[in-house]
Amino acid sequence: MTARLYHERIARSDRAPERWLALTHGFFGAGSNWRSIARKLTDRLPAWGVILVDLRQHGRSEGGAPPHTIAACAADVAALVAELGDVHAIAGHSFGGKVALATRPLLALRQTWVLDASPSTRASGGDTSNTVVRVLALMERSPRSWTHREDFVQAIVADGHDVGLGRWLAMNLVADPAGGFALRLDLVALREMLASYYATDLWDALEAPGGDVEYVVATRSETVSAADRGRLAAAPAHVHVHEVDTGHWLHMDAPALVVDLFAAHLPDV
Repeated sequence: MTARLYHERIARSDRAPERWLALTHGFFGAGSNWRSIARKLTDRLPAWGVILVDLRQHGRSEGGAPPHTIAACAADVAALVAELGDVHAIAGHSFGGKVALATRPLLALRQTWVLDASPSTRASGGDTSNTVVRVLALMERSPRSWTHREDFVQAIVADGHDVGLGRWLAMNLVADPAGGFALRLDLVALREMLASYYATDLWDALEAPGGDVEYVVATRSETVSAADRGRLAAAPAHVHVHEVDTGHWLHMDAPALVVDLFAAHLPDV
């Protein structure tokens, strides 16, 4: 059974959208991370609205039943899109980008946007240079409850991350009735989801005929490898690669550039 996903519609107040872009987020995030970009985009393209989607185990969505995999996440999103109707394009960043790509065989959409995510497998999720891997390991060995929100932030900083990341991750703390704050994340489920991200190969989903794929590669990120870029360069004509001079967190590093990309390449009809 699919998980019911929380979603938020963003649109201009002076007109109803003619079509919708479903947009989802990366690991530890939520659709609301993209709210500012969604609002700027709908100002630029009034015919479009944006549906911000929280994946299972994230934000305000249901946790869903196991297995907690890329395929399960894709099925959740496909069920939501089928229920909503009028969705012409889907986009996802990082983990959400791989989920969006996995929906391609399930949905007959005009466009799929993949924002700095690799279609390839990786040998292991134990790469301690990867921020997501390190943060998940830190959370697994840390307390579930915190007296003060700032204590959690400082634990993230002490592990070698910047304070901005710590405060963003602290959005996953909720008030504990017993006092203080509790981490709302199911770390066992998240570990399973991360393992699936590394183990899932989606080149077939990318290269199969169908709607267009807009593949955005952040050139100052190592997420999309040199081997991935070589294969993308030889991909079928429906795959359009956009290289952008930014880091992996492109919606925070270069939001105007992201809005420009969507505005330039979302279809008119």
